[in-house]
Amino acid sequence: MNFDLDTYGAFIGSNKIYLNNASSSLIPLKSIKAMTDFIIQYNESGPDSIDFGVNLAERYNQLRQTISKLIRCRPEEVILTQSTTEGINTVAGGLSFPKNSNIVIRGTTHEHHSNYYPWLRLAKSVELRSVPNDTNGFFEISEFEKQLDENTRLVSLSHALYNTGAIMPVEQIGKILEEKNIPYFLDAAQTVGGIGDYDFSRTKCSFMAFNGYKWLCGPMGIGIFYCKKDSANLLEPAQIGGESAMIYDNDKIAYKDIPDKFQAGFRNYPAIVGLETSVSYLLHLGLDNIRKKVISLANLFRDEIVKIPDVTLYGPEDQERRTSIVPFSIGKKLPQEVVEQLEKRGIVLAVREISDTKIVRAAPHFFNTETDILKTVDAIKKL
Repeated sequence: MNFDLDTYGAFIGSNKIYLNNASSSLIPLKSIKAMTDFIIQYNESGPDSIDFGVNLAERYNQLRQTISKLIRCRPEEVILTQSTTEGINTVAGGLSFPKNSNIVIRGTTHEHHSNYYPWLRLAKSVELRSVPNDTNGFFEISEFEKQLDENTRLVSLSHALYNTGAIMPVEQIGKILEEKNIPYFLDAAQTVGGIGDYDFSRTKCSFMAFNGYKWLCGPMGIGIFYCKKDSANLLEPAQIGGESAMIYDNDKIAYKDIPDKFQAGFRNYPAIVGLETSVSYLLHLGLDNIRKKVISLANLFRDEIVKIPDVTLYGPEDQERRTSIVPFSIGKKLPQEVVEQLEKRGIVLAVREISDTKIVRAAPHFFNTETDILKTVDAIKKL
């Protein structure tokens, strides 16, 4: 699957091969231009003018409409944040926990810090239960169900893992939790935009968070917190201001409806424009087309990297059970040194970990090419 990238313009004027898209991706030139044009208009109209206020409201609405199409939800269920981490903490800090409550998570040291530390902090007053998992991060549904009881206040899962790329059985879990009426949080940072045209409503999650600067190719500093309308009353906002609440009877506070309830204060307005432009562009290309391209590149990388002596490849073999993330290690070579040496050669990968094991992570996106993959493998051979 090839794309015409003339309008994308990735790395113009640079010869780097960028394969760290599971961390932050490249921004299309058209998105950069849209943000630049917006900032110019911001000054020309006057930041706090009536004209600009109307424009800003339209931009907010446009992004919410685009994201609602992307994940299959109502526009008002789309809350703008700065990151996945902020969305996770909105739930961790806003949910009430009666006496003897417990939270069920998939893993501890195998989990991304952002979807572990907020729950770990709550362990001072709430029981934290972890589902046993294998080296890829998968778990048995029966083992998961054993962790649930009448005091389970929340289940938190990553949709796909940042280290092995394994895609979790989130739809099966969603059905179980819906029947038990247990709130369900999903960290979708590694799946939105990267696993095809996926209907996230099938997960039946109550809350979901993801950022705009990984697979969605948006700018840094913007994320999305999805809050199911029926679940909004479960959360107390972490912040409050004139945008999110109002006064009645002189001294009583009432929260506004979502999305305003969770959006006190201003937002990163240029990033709103940039993300909407990028997501619209990806939707135009076709998310299923993007998925075919990235998994093809990941498979090529896996096939070629294992030919190198002493290479250990991690993650699921079945492409239907993983993203385009390719984790590997090379004998006794330190992953940090591997990444540093490759970057000196103009190739950008990342160091991550699978529990206590440090690994090198490659993560191709649709603008990468087979040539990028083969050049990277060749450079690894020469280390």
